[in-house]
Amino acid sequence: MAGAADPQQVIRAGIAALQAGDPARGAALLSDAAAVLPPEQMPWLALGNAQLALGRNDAAEAAIDRALLVDGRDVGALLFKGLLRERGGDARAAASFFQAALNQAAVTGCPAPFTDLLDYARRALSAAETGFAEHLMAAIGDNVSPTMRTAIDMLMGRTEPYLQQPSLFYYPFLPQKWFYDWRDFPWLEDMLALLPAMQDELAAVEDETFTPYVVRVPGRPAPNNPLLDDPAWGAFYFWREGSRNEAAAARCPATLQALSLAPMPRIPGRAPNALWSRLLPGAHITPHVGLLNTRLICHIPIRPAPGCTLRVGGETRAWEPGVPLVFDDSVEHEARNDGPEPRVVLLFEIWRPEVPEEDRETLSRIFAAINGYGMG
Repeated sequence: MAGAADPQQVIRAGIAALQAGDPARGAALLSDAAAVLPPEQMPWLALGNAQLALGRNDAAEAAIDRALLVDGRDVGALLFKGLLRERGGDARAAASFFQAALNQAAVTGCPAPFTDLLDYARRALSAAETGFAEHLMAAIGDNVSPTMRTAIDMLMGRTEPYLQQPSLFYYPFLPQKWFYDWRDFPWLEDMLALLPAMQDELAAVEDETFTPYVVRVPGRPAPNNPLLDDPAWGAFYFWREGSRNEAAAARCPATLQALSLAPMPRIPGRAPNALWSRLLPGAHITPHVGLLNTRLICHIPIRPAPGCTLRVGGETRAWEPGVPLVFDDSVEHEARNDGPEPRVVLLFEIWRPEVPEEDRETLSRIFAAINGYGMG
């Protein structure tokens, strides 16, 4: 570049040449300007674009690298860098730059000239995720444990690492398990032996005894729940907040006998809680979390029905005849009845097996104190 030439005029001429379809002249002029201008004053993307149009990928990438030194979060530079790494055969690096570009564009927006390239980055990332999943599964095969399959699903972005997030009380250092194996609770076998009798008891009282599960509590705000006062989610209580329903006990002795076998918490004014939970066709219990992570929730299918599912964290299961479900309700969960028949389970809470006896006693005193606070 001649000594008297204005670098900014040279840049404008270079960009005009590029826009006119003469990348060779554009690259030459912009390279001249780059030789004399401070890096922060140089339109590195324009130079990179000119070099790319000429097939000079290394020179184009060198220009984009200079742009990223000036501004490491420049959306256009990140997109160009991803494209150049893709053309250079480095799929992992390309994906990292494309993802960084998408993340930044979500915050600051994407300049209009790069919207098409941003769309390309989305498609490239989707293809890369599919390719990575295929590569990974080919390497490890299908013979993996359920825990490893969930870990792989998290690695590949198929599910989230759902964690305990109880709304009232968090007991630390517990394992993050969504579902437990019901066979690890031997007393459930004895409860299942009473299943036919419990089913007979349900049939005898079902038409007259269920009330909405979500109801208003006198003196408290109404729950923000779409099933408020809705019989689509119905309940028939055997134990409620530590009090036994004597009328239910008299009519359903087999069910009360079954519940006596479970290690339910005994906390005055709070626990145990045990009920038949009925979900009518079309009902959806929306995602929510329980109050505590010191308990597990057990479901014994009294009347399973097709099209009914329970999602806990990233795993969805159906209720099957004779197969209890044991899960941590402090993890986000939801239930649906997308079938044509009502579903009824015996729902009750138990102590988490990892909580030692001395802590259970302390927890009982804590929860009793919480219940008694501010009651005059």
